[in-house]
Amino acid sequence: MTPQQRRARSRRLAVVAAAVAASAALASGPGFAAGSGVLRVGDPPAPTPTVPMPAAPEPAPAPTVPMPAAPEPAPTPTVPMPAAPEPAPAPTVPMPAAPEPAPAPTVPTPTPAVPVPAAPEPAPAAVEQAVPAPATTPEAQASPEQTPGESPAPAPGESPVQIPTPPAPPTEAAAPAFGAYLDYGASGVARIAELSAWLGGSELRVGHTYLPGDRWHNIEGPAGFLDVWADWRLEKDDRMLVLNVPMMERNEEGVSDSEVRRLLRQGADGEFDHHFTALAERLVALKVPDTVIVLGWEMNGITYTHRCGPDPEAWKKYWNRIVTAMRAVPGQKFRFDFTPTRGKDAVPWTECYPGDDTVDIIGMDSYDQPTGLSFDEQVSEPYGLQAHVDFAKSHGKPISYPEWGLFRNGDNAEYMRRMIAWMDEHRPLYNTLTDYCPHGVWQCGQNPRSSDVYRSLLSGRTDEPVTEPTTPAPTTDPTTPPTTEPPTTDPTGEPPVNCTPMDLGDWVEYWLGGKLCIRLDWWSRNG
Repeated sequence: MTPQQRRARSRRLAVVAAAVAASAALASGPGFAAGSGVLRVGDPPAPTPTVPMPAAPEPAPAPTVPMPAAPEPAPTPTVPMPAAPEPAPAPTVPMPAAPEPAPAPTVPTPTPAVPVPAAPEPAPAAVEQAVPAPATTPEAQASPEQTPGESPAPAPGESPVQIPTPPAPPTEAAAPAFGAYLDYGASGVARIAELSAWLGGSELRVGHTYLPGDRWHNIEGPAGFLDVWADWRLEKDDRMLVLNVPMMERNEEGVSDSEVRRLLRQGADGEFDHHFTALAERLVALKVPDTVIVLGWEMNGITYTHRCGPDPEAWKKYWNRIVTAMRAVPGQKFRFDFTPTRGKDAVPWTECYPGDDTVDIIGMDSYDQPTGLSFDEQVSEPYGLQAHVDFAKSHGKPISYPEWGLFRNGDNAEYMRRMIAWMDEHRPLYNTLTDYCPHGVWQCGQNPRSSDVYRSLLSGRTDEPVTEPTTPAPTTDPTTPPTTEPPTTDPTGEPPVNCTPMDLGDWVEYWLGGKLCIRLDWWSRNG
């Protein structure tokens, strides 16, 4: 205590205080006797300086004000004090005023010290004001005092769970992608934009080309061959590159069944894997790792060396080896399209199906043939359009139509209308019209009625499919070909009357400009 406080008290109080100080010194040792006696008087406001440090000097005089009230309760402990000298440690516990504040420093919020003097009332107020400020720190948020005191605390905790839910709007399914085979090289890429303009701005999202099947180095994707297609694909994210890949070299050279059987077994043993690894690496390097690979198309026929009929089991094993080899290339995202021709042909195409693990899409090449077969019969025939849809559904695969168009029945507007309606109903992943004579409608001028139907139904198509004919958008661009005129010189076209066409394969027919025709009446013609 200070000398001023001692003079303000009575002699009797001085004696009592001296006794208290002496007992405290004995109990606590030299450290307490030297400095703690002054601090004990100011213990009630001690929590205030610990939180707001600037207020520390003001509470120092504050203890002098409440001290007059302290002497009144002091006489009360004077009665038990005589017993204090006998058990020295005992007086330290029941201290009149000083011992009770003693626990206050150890516990920042002592209730006994707050209500006794007048000063304690602002002290808790300062503590309450100081609580929100540290609440922003992790230590304050973890404090048990703030957890019950701040009821909105759980709300911020729940908000992160509720925020991600609204920002996930349902994505609208994209309309089925369509396009056309216009040429295998750079001219085919250029004609995509021209066909789009002819269709009134319809977006052709599918580019379709073929690898030559003459030699292995071409099946590997020769340098410069696929670059222009890759550039087109990368211009927009929603575009799709469809690439027909032969499974054998000499693919259209009329290889015998026995030779095909031998080659298929070699492929099943892995002798040709490296060619397809090279192709996969080239596509990944061109940044088109999501290319749709139409591998060994129309395998149920008799045209191609990669046909299935001579040995279906070896064919399936060979397919699986090719897919495994291409999928092993880092960065690939290929989708493999198993595409037979419609109908039974030489062998039921279901016998060639290699399994769900290596097939991503189940396609079908469907031309308007044979002569006289109606569209309804094309749907219902064995291994026809309906069987294709049902088979794909049973295997959980999407469908596609990589090749479709007119053929044996000429300019058949009914087929064109019904085929587009069929695809609108069954929503294939993509479809590409084969647009050269005799199959096409834009580069082939011999099918004007079918051309009008195709253009009417697909003009301006960018969203949902529409199977009702619409008026095509007028083409004011002088560079855009009219309805029945192709942008380039027409191929030879459909064979004339009394002429029997020969099936030489699409690749040979392309270079010949159409079907090779043999006249049956040449001997009866007059000189």
